[in-house]
Amino acid sequence: MSGFAGKTVVVTGGAGFVGSHLLEHLAALGARRLVAMDNLVTGTERNVRELSTLWGFAFIHHDVTEPFDLPGPVDFVFNLASPASPIDYAQRPLETLRVGSRGTENALELARRKGAVFLQASTSEVYGDPLEHPQRESYWGHVNPIGPRSVYDESKRYAEALVMAYHRTYGVPTRIARIFNTYGPRMRLDDGRVVPAFIGQALRGDPLTVFGDGTQTRSFCYVSDLVRGLALLAQSDCVDPVNLGNPAELTIREFAEAIRAATGTGGGLVFRPLPADDPKQRRPDITRAQKLLGWTPEVPLEEGLRRTIRWFQNHRTARTA
Repeated sequence: MSGFAGKTVVVTGGAGFVGSHLLEHLAALGARRLVAMDNLVTGTERNVRELSTLWGFAFIHHDVTEPFDLPGPVDFVFNLASPASPIDYAQRPLETLRVGSRGTENALELARRKGAVFLQASTSEVYGDPLEHPQRESYWGHVNPIGPRSVYDESKRYAEALVMAYHRTYGVPTRIARIFNTYGPRMRLDDGRVVPAFIGQALRGDPLTVFGDGTQTRSFCYVSDLVRGLALLAQSDCVDPVNLGNPAELTIREFAEAIRAATGTGGGLVFRPLPADDPKQRRPDITRAQKLLGWTPEVPLEEGLRRTIRWFQNHRTARTA
């Protein structure tokens, strides 16, 4: 039986891309009461529209940087609230820092008061432009603390420190997931991340914009694999950070060609300067997740792209997160 059966679960950032998929997965695992909290800055209620028909589901329009409480018991708190794309956190630098600091502490306070398990959605960005490859959880990172990406990188690094402080000080049962590049339905075409950017350009028949020379690498994990990993981690007793991502590594040029092949459209490639502090390589070592959670990604890139492209073809005009 799932550890979520009959439980009450709160997901901050629940109307976002990953948050909405996580809520659906938890519903399938038998969670009795699901609470999605979101200020709808980058999320949208459209993402949880189908969940709204479930008994026991509630959507709360609230900014987690402001204190909050909920009536009744809470068994799990998943803190996914944060802008997650370079465009979003470049446009909202102070909000990004606040949600990683105040927002994380407010969510931790809820978990502390309720005696709930707390899972922090961290990121591979804590490794910065890594000098270790692939990246293991023991790696401390190579991060520019004052660069244009620092508001996101440092907000997540601070959030991890805050989570560990709550665990050591108050005994809160905490978990930290370091999430690598994730893709799937409900991403926004305009959010600046490489998957929706390439798909949008390909579906319009435009050239695909590659930053740098395209030799930098990424590893792409389909969203259903990620949320399965988040649920497994929350049910574990692993306090130390755990990488969740797909170790299958591609250069950006190879990924662009995969998008062109999957869509059957698109022009050639155009090249633009690489943004400051953009990581040159990114691939998770998932040994810890495999050993402790029995987790490994299952959806091949070709299948994940097929599902994602089909969704975008049906929702091209929708602004979703």
